[in-house]
Amino acid sequence: MTHRYMKIGITAVVLVLAFAGLLWSTLREGTEYYKHVDEVLSNPTEWQGKQLQLHGHVVANSILVKPDTLEYRFKVQNNGQVIDAQYKGVVPDTFKDRPGEEAEVVLKGKLTGQGFNVDSNGIMAKCPSKYDPAKKEKVG
Repeated sequence: MTHRYMKIGITAVVLVLAFAGLLWSTLREGTEYYKHVDEVLSNPTEWQGKQLQLHGHVVANSILVKPDTLEYRFKVQNNGQVIDAQYKGVVPDTFKDRPGEEAEVVLKGKLTGQGFNVDSNGIMAKCPSKYDPAKKEKVG
């Protein structure tokens, strides 16, 4: 092997290692898992402390607001599994108790021993009735 090929080989190895290190360090901190409540509760110790997007439905009549604060406590369920959640901040307009209806939500935050701690601006709620197509009447 000539001196020139050794330089090219060493440069290529250094560049590959630098790229791999950069990729690893970026993905390690930025990884966020998207899971349903029942998936997380099947093995909670595996998910504790990890950044998650947690999908579920707010249990009807479970939203409690501490008076004169923006602190919310509520329950989220999926397939019969229920988890307590805490949030401090402004909630979306679609995040409210509706009689006989469970609001669908995706929460961003971390699982702890006390439940799911939602990050600020970490509640995304949707209202299914708002997006249902209008029923067409039969003519004839």
